[in-house]
Amino acid sequence: MNTVSIWNILAANARVRIGALSHRWRPLPGEAGLPANGLTGRLGPGRRGASPAATGDQAGGPMAGDGSPTPRLEGRRGRARLDFLAPSFADWVFISILAWLFFGSAAATSLLGDGDTGWHIRAGEYILETGEFPRHDLFSFTMEGREWFAWEWLADVLFAVLHSVFGLKGISFLGGVVIAGTAAGIFRYMLWRGVNVLVAMVSLFVILSPSMLHWLARPHMFTWVFLLITLWVLEADRRKPTRWLYALVPLTVLWTNTHGGFVAQLITIGIYFVGTGVEEVWNRPAKQTGDGRWRLPPSFRRYGLLLLLCSGATLINPYGYQLHVHIAAYLRSDFILKAVQEFQAPDFRGEAMKVFECVLFLAILLAAKLLARREVARALLLLAWAHAAVTSVRHIPLFMMVAGPLLASEATRWLEAAGKRGNQWVRVLNEIAADYSPRGGGRFESRPLAVGWLSLAAMAALMALLQLLDGKPSWTAEFPPVRFPAMACDSLGERLKGRRVLSTDQWGDYLIYRFYPEQKVFIDGRSDFYDREVLDDYMVLLGATWRWEEVLSRYEFEAVLIPVDWSLSAVLKTHPEWHLAYDDGTAVFFERVPPSRGKEGS
Repeated sequence: MNTVSIWNILAANARVRIGALSHRWRPLPGEAGLPANGLTGRLGPGRRGASPAATGDQAGGPMAGDGSPTPRLEGRRGRARLDFLAPSFADWVFISILAWLFFGSAAATSLLGDGDTGWHIRAGEYILETGEFPRHDLFSFTMEGREWFAWEWLADVLFAVLHSVFGLKGISFLGGVVIAGTAAGIFRYMLWRGVNVLVAMVSLFVILSPSMLHWLARPHMFTWVFLLITLWVLEADRRKPTRWLYALVPLTVLWTNTHGGFVAQLITIGIYFVGTGVEEVWNRPAKQTGDGRWRLPPSFRRYGLLLLLCSGATLINPYGYQLHVHIAAYLRSDFILKAVQEFQAPDFRGEAMKVFECVLFLAILLAAKLLARREVARALLLLAWAHAAVTSVRHIPLFMMVAGPLLASEATRWLEAAGKRGNQWVRVLNEIAADYSPRGGGRFESRPLAVGWLSLAAMAALMALLQLLDGKPSWTAEFPPVRFPAMACDSLGERLKGRRVLSTDQWGDYLIYRFYPEQKVFIDGRSDFYDREVLDDYMVLLGATWRWEEVLSRYEFEAVLIPVDWSLSAVLKTHPEWHLAYDDGTAVFFERVPPSRGKEGS
């Protein structure tokens, strides 16, 4: 069963519901002679639009669309047992995305498109082997011995453990499970908010579309999980305050040591701190006490304490407050904002970005409507993450996770209002959705967990396939050869090790993965680490501008391994001091000509 099967289930239900439109609609209690205290079950005859075909006869059991009786489960207990075994829609969401990731054209390599995964694995291995957290650079010859923060050390260790047991397919498997689990969690979160299940399904596709650009097996994927948990806990606390709110404090510790995106949690809690306080003052001004002082709103105190505790929890990391200083400097770096692609503003020309653009406009309109309803916290949440998304593409998945469920809730509210105004088609859709809603008692979504046994079985089956089919081209987990110099490294391995090789930042990550500790690199994907001078020199070489010869000489490069389409490649091919030793159509490899040979050649 797949996504098509889900729609088949809904379509079958729709045919039964729509068939009722050919019958006379039953009036509401109190209408057409019915008593005002008529049947009021969720789909009972006392509700407008409920027909025997849709609801079943009270005495004779459920009825099919043609009016004939249908088989009935043996009592509620038996049905409950069967319902527990029935997969939820969240299961099918999880399995569908997992299947798409691993049975698509790129298969197991689809999540290994970023070279940063390589150095994360090696950093984790260093921690496991030495029992120490890195405090100085491990991977480059340009910054050797300089202070370095492995601020995602927990994810690094997890990657290293999986890699030691399963190789790269373990990393790819983890990435797929986290991404699919996040999608299933978003779907369940929308249903928990009372979103119409049909709206939730459409909204999920919208939420995921712009986010797919960042579907990579890197530590940033854990931030999606942690932000979803944070939003859910905060919203649940607003619905009914409990001590579970303070479970976010240990989550902060876990998040801080897994990915630098923990700042997103502090921002989100801060928004609830300010927004809920303003709401209470706006809607119910604080009462003046006998001594003439004003009390702070309860939610203001509650979320203020939470923000204080979570902020303090971020200090529980191997580097203490120095990590915060480092992140602050990183996020203010002018070079990072201008040169690193994922920190730049989105380009709206792509198809996925047009989806994001539409959601962005709708979110701004919804924020205005929320403010009109005095829902300040949610309005501020939309505006804050909208601002973050338009300034950096890496924040788009977070914005979509925040805005998507809120827009879906608003769409559900609109559909319910349309149904109450007498639109029979909308009412049928609402009733179909209610059959699969947790609040409506729908048996397909009655379980509290986001995923169930079927998702666990799918994960086990996928890992078995990855193990059994390892070595086959479509199932070999590896860094994509079209993006990384895999063939060049296979051919040139010993000629690369121990030498000063110029390469790209992404290929530097790959060289670390392939040859560390024998090989150290000029630059890699740790854009937060390198000095501005090194980064500027890298840009000079990238564009082969007028200082390129001086930069190559200053760093004493012995070889150059770069993409064939680099400007520097064309320049070196005609330069007497460099010899083209390898060209596979993806990568070119140059070696510096020894001085004596250069003179003979001249």
